[in-house]
Amino acid sequence: MEILEKFGFDPVILVAQIINFLIILYLLKRFLYKPILKIINDRQESVKKSLVQIEDAKKNLDRAQEERVKILIKAKDDAKSIIDDAKDTALELSKNINEDAKAETERLINDAKQQIEKETFETEKRLSQYTIRLARELLQKTLENELGKTDQKKILQNAIKKIK
Repeated sequence: MEILEKFGFDPVILVAQIINFLIILYLLKRFLYKPILKIINDRQESVKKSLVQIEDAKKNLDRAQEERVKILIKAKDDAKSIIDDAKDTALELSKNINEDAKAETERLINDAKQQIEKETFETEKRLSQYTIRLARELLQKTLENELGKTDQKKILQNAIKKIK
């Protein structure tokens, strides 16, 4: 032990230091270690929650992206459907307009033909009446000069019957 004393080693001080160390260790454990450990554990829990939230946010973002793509595809399909419907409607409308125009043209042509036939008939009727009157006057003048009144009437009636 002398050797130890030469180096400044005192067993009483060693025991006191060990007791001091154990007291300090106990105090640190009781007042410092537990609160620090609690802070560390709380921080770990907070980090874990943050990681879970980040994962949830990533999943939500992925779902939102997928939903956006679906919505875009649906919008494109709807737009194509609307355009196709509009084209079909335009073609049908064009067809109806052409049919209506054709029917109107035919109606106008038929009306014009009827008008022409009516005017032709009236013209022929007036011409026939004019011809009969002219023939009657001509026959009267001719017969007045040549025949008697009874003969004139007979000939005139026969001529009128033939003309009609």
